[in-house]
Formats: sequence, structure tokens, C-alpha cells
Amino acid sequence: MSPSLEFEEKNVEMAVKKACEELNIPKEKLKHDVISYGSTGIFGLVGTKKARIRVTLPKLSPAASVHKESDSEKNSGGSPHQAKDDTDLQIDVAPEKPEILPSDDDPEDIGRDALQRIIDLITTDATISIEERSNRIFFNVKGGNSAILIGKRGQTLEAIQYILEKIVNKKRQERIRIQVDVEGYLEKRRVSLEGLAARLAEKVKRTGKPATIGQMNSHDRRIVHIALKNDSQVRTQSMGEGVLRKLVIFPKKYSQRKKRP
Repeated sequence: MSPSLEFEEKNVEMAVKKACEELNIPKEKLKHDVISYGSTGIFGLVGTKKARIRVTLPKLSPAASVHKESDSEKNSGGSPHQAKDDTDLQIDVAPEKPEILPSDDDPEDIGRDALQRIIDLITTDATISIEERSNRIFFNVKGGNSAILIGKRGQTLEAIQYILEKIVNKKRQERIRIQVDVEGYLEKRRVSLEGLAARLAEKVKRTGKPATIGQMNSHDRRIVHIALKNDSQVRTQSMGEGVLRKLVIFPKKYSQRKKRP
């Protein structure tokens, strides 16, 4: 089996260039396999992966091997066997192990730092406060351009929360639940959706026809489901595919048939 080495860089092209320079092999003669094409991740903060290639080293011809061993003998004064051992040691390079964060890192510190970096890319003059309740860490953002941070139907805010949760839990065995809010948006949204759910439920009971709420994210759909779960006259159901789905409120129809004597 031919010896091989692995190289990694930001992308495959840079990894190939690095291999050519370090091994002094022209690009057209470099034999390699792509292990990973790499990824820029989300916002460049989480999920970033370097491209990795495996280079198959060329086999030395007998003449080249003798010549290489002779040169090694002259330089080291050792035997041919010693020179061969030295060559083998240069080839078998162990890949560097990825850095592992200590398990006792404070998730609040990690979350605050990552969230600040994210919002600084979107707006300025925004500050973060943190509180813990119900086995969940709440990150409250104030200041800056709140409309941009929240996004249409809260989509940007939901994406930020998803990214932050991935960052905080990246090196942890037990998942920590994360919630991010901007200027009290989540509470205002909850109150608004509960009111909408109640009004549409009454309309459904009155007309006997289902009512549909437009595209909603999972957080908003859950609010409506919970708001109407104890109403015995209606039921809710998410419709469609993907992240944004419609939510339909249906009337519950009861048919009572008379028992035959």
C-alpha cells in the first residue's frame, strides 16, 4: 500500500497548492483524493469545516532509493537501514487532533460572546442580558435595529436562536435549551397569536367551516396549538412542508346516531 499524507485548507484548491509546495510535486503529477470539500458554515461562526485531501506519495525507484540512502549515510554517518527508518518517520505524520473545549466552559459566556458577534454583523449598539428560568437560558437583546434582528415573521430571530443553540451545545453531551428574544418580541407575539387563535376559533364554531392562518414558523404554530388544545369544539393541524407551514383550525363534528331497538 502506497504511503499517503493528508492536507487541509479553506478549500480544495488551497489544500492542493499546500500539498504541492510542501512535497515539491507539480500540480499535474499530484495524486490525491478529496476527503471533504469543506464548508463555510452559517454566518462563518458555526459549522465551518476545512477542505481535506489525501495525497498518495510516489513510490521511489530502486535507483532513487539507493541514491537517497547514500545521501542519508553521508549526512548522518549511519547505516542504510538507519536512513530508511528516518525516511519512514518523515512519511508517517499523524494528523493533528481537533481542539476540544473544556467541559466546564460556562454556556452563558459562550452564548453571550457568540450572540454578540452575530448581532454585531447585523446592527450596532445592541446589548445582551441573560437570565435562567425553566431549565432554559434566555438571551435578551436590546438596542440596535430590532426590526432587522427579528426579520419577517420572526424568521431572522429564529435563525439566530438556532445558530446560537448549535454553538453552545457543540461540545456538550447534555443539550442546553436556548431562547433568544429581541425587545420583548416573543411575548408580544405570543399575546397577539393567542388573541388571533381565539377569534378564529369562534368564527369556526359559528360558521362550521375551517379557518387558515398563513405561513408560520414552528414557534408560532406551537403557540396556537397550545392556545386551542383544551377547546373541545375545534382542532388544529399544521399543513404543508418546510419550515414555514400553514395552520388550519377545524370544527369538531359530532354525529350521534340513534340506537336501533
